[in-house]
Amino acid sequence: MAIIPQSSLFGWEKIEAASDLDRLKLVLSVLPDEPLMRKLEKLRGKGRNDYPIRATWNAVLAGIVFQHPSVASLRRELLRNGELRQLCGFDPMLGAKAVPTDDAFSNFLGLLLKHQEELVDVFHALLRGLAEVLPDLGENLACDSKALWSFGRPVKDENKREKMDRRRDVDADVGVKVYRGKRKDGSNWEKIVRWFGYKLHLLVDSTYELPVAFEVTRASENDSPHLIPLVKQNKERNPRLAERARKLAADKGYDSEENNRVLYDDFGIKPIIDKRDMWKEEPQQPRVLFWERYDAFSFDEHGKVYCTCPVTGEQRELFFHGFERGRGTLKYRCPAAACGITCKGRKECESLAPCGVSKYGRVVRIPLEYNRRIFTPIARHTQKWQKEYERRTAVERVNSRLDRVLGFEEHTIRGLKKMRVRVTLALTVMLAMALGRIRQDQKELMRSLTAPVKRKAA
Repeated sequence: MAIIPQSSLFGWEKIEAASDLDRLKLVLSVLPDEPLMRKLEKLRGKGRNDYPIRATWNAVLAGIVFQHPSVASLRRELLRNGELRQLCGFDPMLGAKAVPTDDAFSNFLGLLLKHQEELVDVFHALLRGLAEVLPDLGENLACDSKALWSFGRPVKDENKREKMDRRRDVDADVGVKVYRGKRKDGSNWEKIVRWFGYKLHLLVDSTYELPVAFEVTRASENDSPHLIPLVKQNKERNPRLAERARKLAADKGYDSEENNRVLYDDFGIKPIIDKRDMWKEEPQQPRVLFWERYDAFSFDEHGKVYCTCPVTGEQRELFFHGFERGRGTLKYRCPAAACGITCKGRKECESLAPCGVSKYGRVVRIPLEYNRRIFTPIARHTQKWQKEYERRTAVERVNSRLDRVLGFEEHTIRGLKKMRVRVTLALTVMLAMALGRIRQDQKELMRSLTAPVKRKAA
């Protein structure tokens, strides 16, 4: 007979379980869900209340916090864990009988599908709470999209779409993303990713790596048209937070003159958006900048501006002198005057200036309107632009937490409405955890969804 050792007085299993429950307590304690709960309870009216609205809602949130991939997995945990049932609000006297059935959970989730806007309200209410404790939240933004796989199967016969069984996903379609780059040896590489499902368009604060606005669409939707709607969503839902926005970083999937123009002109946000290479013929060869000044100036596709020595024909990069906000222009100076470079044609070049030349040498001002894709308030060729662009990786880390911690690597979701609800709940939990940790004086752990909650000393 195998001898079973007695458990220790201070069993680590109990400590770990208590830590997990503390994380759920943290989320529930800060969640501004009272308006939603009252609305759902009013809809139920005086009917049967075998499984209370609030307890079932808390159980759904527990499923996200504890990374349950399905309702069946969540129910198994509730059936065996009395402390979890009690924390969610189920009647402790009923024991395991208090746990909602599969049908009860399905009906409740169906109810949430009809109240997507109210769920989004909870998300934005949390965001406003975070804005009060984080004065710089929303200043630096980043935007990107994320592939969301569907658990359902694709529809093969479009004529039978309406009669498909529940294993099919009639809303999803195929998305394709192409990644390109250069290896260290200079050779090009390309990676093509295809998936069946949906796409999450996400706007995040790149300093704190927290979501600010989002939208879920079919996988085939292009990224670029969703940038401005996300910024508008942020402004409409949280105008005070939107006023803080100063810069927005995004990859070349969002590259367009319209995005750059609207971001800066309408919202006062400096676009830090990578640019696709559009010059197919002689891409490295600079083009004439101003036809009336064909004698001297040219520019390349990356925003660098050059002058040409009228004596030697040597081409030099102009010295960037900053962005003039009042004029809406980028200012460049003669490199000989700015950096002390010897130029044999300097006097002849300065004699061509229509309005004379000061001690600063020839000055060129380029309006942003000249080409909104190439010329932006933060010049593309500067280290500052590159440093700000690196903030874009904040979205990738948020996406990683959605996959690995909040359950989107393994799920059983079919249908666009269900995916929107599930994404909303996941992002809401992310914000709630951040706000809860800040209120617990654990700001350094605000991005962690799994670290134990440190209890305050009595």
